[in-house]
Amino acid sequence: MIIDSHCHAWARWPYDPPVPDPDSRGRVEQLLWEMEQYGVARAVVICAGLRDNAENNAYAAAAAAASGGRLVAFPDVDSRWLPTHRTAGAPARFRAALDRFAPLGITHYVEEGSDPGWLLGEEGEACLRLLGERGVILSLACGARLVPVVAQAALRHPDLTVILHHLGRPRPGDAGALDAVLTAAAAANVHVKASGFAYGVAEGWDYPYPAMQGVLRALRDAFGAQRLCWGSDYPVVRRFMTYRQSLEMVRSQCAFLAPGERDAILGGTMAGLLARAAERRRAQ
Repeated sequence: MIIDSHCHAWARWPYDPPVPDPDSRGRVEQLLWEMEQYGVARAVVICAGLRDNAENNAYAAAAAAASGGRLVAFPDVDSRWLPTHRTAGAPARFRAALDRFAPLGITHYVEEGSDPGWLLGEEGEACLRLLGERGVILSLACGARLVPVVAQAALRHPDLTVILHHLGRPRPGDAGALDAVLTAAAAANVHVKASGFAYGVAEGWDYPYPAMQGVLRALRDAFGAQRLCWGSDYPVVRRFMTYRQSLEMVRSQCAFLAPGERDAILGGTMAGLLARAAERRRAQ
């Protein structure tokens, strides 16, 4: 079973430059069509309340409910584009989102150069503790330099599952970025998405990204394939490659992956994480 661990769906296209089809380009029907064409059984919709999509959580939740189990929505909670980001009262907002959507996971985006103190402070600790107690996955977007702090926080909360976006976000020209991400291998509850390959190179169109294949290989060596999961980043990925190409990055382009490792990254890892989250939700 192939599972896309990282994609999006919006009622209105949220990015510049403007597109001629803003009311259809990001809609969930486009995602489902791509999944059907290329044999992707399930997908995690990473919500992002950007621009005219303040109700993206509700939009994705409704789409997931109507999908017959094919889609799983991770609501966007207190991310960097929201006016509540890093303001007092975050634990209450996290709790309200969990109570409203009863999700298997939530999405949280922080600034690339975010102050690391919040995660280890009183409010961050309370939010992470809540997610751990509920068994809710934290899908986290942060800069590579923040990953060692994330790992430290994860070690404090062994019941919490963290999945880092886009290979941990190593950036072009940042020689220590990958090393920072690799430190998180010491925290067994931190996982990494094999997604966003184009973000790590100066020329995002340079498929199949040989330099980023090296990053994935280093992550495989440090974390193990059982802690990696493929994500397309659809429809944003269309800036750089097709949905099929994003899938083939793992399925056929990374020759260093053994068949069993490919199976884990393409679906086995994410299937296990979702099943565990669902089991913990049922037990509550």
